[in-house]
Amino acid sequence: MLRYQRMSTQAPAPPPKINLRRPDIMEAVQAEVLSHYRSELVERLRANGGLLSAPGLTVKLAKEFGFCYGVERAIDLAYAARRYFPKEKPIYLLGEIIHNPEVNDQIRHMGIQTISSKPAEAELAQLKREDVVIIPAFGTEVATRKRVEAMGCIIVDTTCGDVMSVWRRVREYARDKCTSIIHGKAWHEETKATSSQATATNAHYLVVFTLAETDYVCDYIVNGGNKQEFLEKFKGAYSTGFDPDVHLQVVGVANQTTMLRGETEEVQRRIRKAMEIKFGSESLPQHFRFFDTICGATQDRQDALSKLLTEPLDLLLVIGGYNSSNTTHLAEMGEAKLPTYFIKNAAKMVSDKLILHYNQHLQKEVETRDWLPAGVITVGVTAGASCPNNLIEDTIRRLFELRGVSVQELLAN
Repeated sequence: MLRYQRMSTQAPAPPPKINLRRPDIMEAVQAEVLSHYRSELVERLRANGGLLSAPGLTVKLAKEFGFCYGVERAIDLAYAARRYFPKEKPIYLLGEIIHNPEVNDQIRHMGIQTISSKPAEAELAQLKREDVVIIPAFGTEVATRKRVEAMGCIIVDTTCGDVMSVWRRVREYARDKCTSIIHGKAWHEETKATSSQATATNAHYLVVFTLAETDYVCDYIVNGGNKQEFLEKFKGAYSTGFDPDVHLQVVGVANQTTMLRGETEEVQRRIRKAMEIKFGSESLPQHFRFFDTICGATQDRQDALSKLLTEPLDLLLVIGGYNSSNTTHLAEMGEAKLPTYFIKNAAKMVSDKLILHYNQHLQKEVETRDWLPAGVITVGVTAGASCPNNLIEDTIRRLFELRGVSVQELLAN
């Protein structure tokens, strides 16, 4: 009598759980992170009200600047992963841990390999079971995470808690068949991750970047319009199968956490008004939803810069990665008030006659000559949430150096 052995259909066992936050690991990580990014000068300035002066030059540092908690946590976890696992163990990072080139270079120097934030099949093919994959601070798309998990990789998730708060709102919208209108940059990793939360439950989304785009959507909600023109205008910024005639009947506003608060609030107000005109005040709750999901750290840095900009300044330096969304908004705020130079490090201040800086409108680095005025001046300094303190120190030292002043001697007096 033949006996047939039943084939197992059970999924492979999940990879073992790990604890990267063991006291011995985190103690070593904290020491390493401090050695890479700490600045004694910045700490002294913070204790001194953010002020440092010499004859002819005063530097004013915004009250809130640099690394936020979410960024610090992401860096800590990446460092902890490299310390926890043996050196021969492959560790992969989906894109950039944060949007700062110096920090990402440091991560690579530690032996953590970078693959695309949305890996192609060829990149996924190199992953093996129990390889380590780090999800960056702004998260990853749902489909990407599922693919990596299905391969049995060990996930180190550094996604910021504020980003996950937005995801929860978008999933709530999706469960209620409510289209998410996301204020953000459709090409940004965070917005891609957020929009995937909607499509993962067969719901829809639309991304609006500017108030002009918002007004276009509002006009379409109230008056209708040319569907093909709408779809062409927002190509790449909506879900597959999105139909503005169908999917703008019930909407909820969400946002990329690093946008300008005032602009997100205006997006919300304009869409709310359009829905109220279209469906009436009494029916508004059935057609419109909104939750405040702006990142607290982003808002703190914007508020601090707003206050700094009320003081007499001759120019503003904004330090951070050129692809950092929260940093670009700080630069926008400065540009509206006074000469503003968005630089990624102190080396961009070539001399007092030449600075290389990022022009957001041209989306490239440009040269400006005679940027540092002669005579007695005051320079404002701020930095995005992904900029480490050591880069801020380098910038301040370089400013004084261009005026022939030694910061060491200045602090010694």
